[in-house]
Amino acid sequence: MKIIPKPPELADQLQQFEVFSTISKDVLQWMINQSEYTFFEAGEMIFEPGQAVDTMQILVQGEYIVKVMRNNRWRELGAWDSGSITGVLPFSRMKEAKAHGEAVSDCYFLQLHRDHFVEMVNTSYELTQVLVHTMTSRVRDFTQMRFQDEKLMALGKLSAGLAHELNNPASAMIRSSEELYNKIHSTPEKFKAIITMRISPEQTDRINEILFSRIQTAKNLDLSIMEREERADELLDWLEDNEVDNAEDIADTLVDFGFRESELDKISEIAEGQYLSPLLWWIESTLSLEKLVEEIREASDRIGTLVGAVKSYSHMDKASTMEPVDIHEGIRSTIMMLKHEFKKKNIQLDKSLDLNLPKVEAFMGELNQVWTNLIVNAIDAMEQDGMLKIRTYPERNMVCVEITDNGGGIPEDIQTRVFEPFFTTKKMGEGTGMGLDIVKKIVEKHHADIFLTSKKGETTFKLCFPKA
Repeated sequence: MKIIPKPPELADQLQQFEVFSTISKDVLQWMINQSEYTFFEAGEMIFEPGQAVDTMQILVQGEYIVKVMRNNRWRELGAWDSGSITGVLPFSRMKEAKAHGEAVSDCYFLQLHRDHFVEMVNTSYELTQVLVHTMTSRVRDFTQMRFQDEKLMALGKLSAGLAHELNNPASAMIRSSEELYNKIHSTPEKFKAIITMRISPEQTDRINEILFSRIQTAKNLDLSIMEREERADELLDWLEDNEVDNAEDIADTLVDFGFRESELDKISEIAEGQYLSPLLWWIESTLSLEKLVEEIREASDRIGTLVGAVKSYSHMDKASTMEPVDIHEGIRSTIMMLKHEFKKKNIQLDKSLDLNLPKVEAFMGELNQVWTNLIVNAIDAMEQDGMLKIRTYPERNMVCVEITDNGGGIPEDIQTRVFEPFFTTKKMGEGTGMGLDIVKKIVEKHHADIFLTSKKGETTFKLCFPKA
């Protein structure tokens, strides 16, 4: 930045801008006399995050962009050209810059220090009014931009988590489908061996009885690693002692369905010790196909559940009017959408939900924004292996929800500011400071209340909604 001489026609230039078109040249000249005229070369940083802002800046000529670093990438927030007013304005509480300002072309600024604002008010009410109106418009536009940014950040978190959650069942379906294809195309030789067996219908029925009994009980089978290894060794010894081909492959499948040596003895007894290899291979093929089909069914059910959660979360199948809703529906779908965020930090979830609570009058989609912001903030506040508690309960004529994390807590001196727009304790690019402001506005819209209590290791947001 360089301080340079002011051009004599500067008042005329300012009056050409719409914002100053109604201000007399005498007043504009007063402002010019109290100001510095500065020059920034193209590519030079005009301001940076954390830099104190003590001057009002009028861009007389040139263009600059405002940008922030987000996820290791620059994101532009907008571009400003000649006639733009930035920096601190009369009655503004702005203290420091929150983003980077970079000159796109050579920029010439008229800079008025805040120390002259009181004199400005006494000198020209019209100039002060114009600048206050400019500040109001800037706050409105910036609020809208940050509000949209907050929604995009939330959407990014949700879409990343959803993509991750969908990838697991989709991959399982592909993997199981390929195995199923290979199994089906490897059966002709085994089938030939099976149809040459001479066993009676009665023998077949008895073997089927054992087979389908194992299929049913396998659903509740839960073996430890040690138990699984012991059973695999037991079955492998039996298969090898009875000279069954490819014993190891058969043993692995039989263990999955809870077979024990006693059941193999029964099968051998029913078959009178004959055809054990083809018979057990037929059993293994049947069990493998059953397992693959079940895996595909579970994966498809999982995808259906996730799609249902998206539908419930977005509330896209409902009218945009207040209606009686069960708050648990939105909490569940939000947790489902944020499951990936829980996994990243191995966050444990402790739910204490009163499912008999009455419904509340609400916009379901907006309530889901509340749950999302509060839960995401809680996860961000916690270290690895944290604990998030969600509790619902009645309180007089209200339905209350508590969301508690065991993070580092919110310092007492800033607890009263957390609901202010743009106030954030997160690093630049990690938060917009709009999340809790959005929460507060939605809560107020629902004629509800929100309370914060916080100490180290326990931060609780309590929300109370009137019963429907």
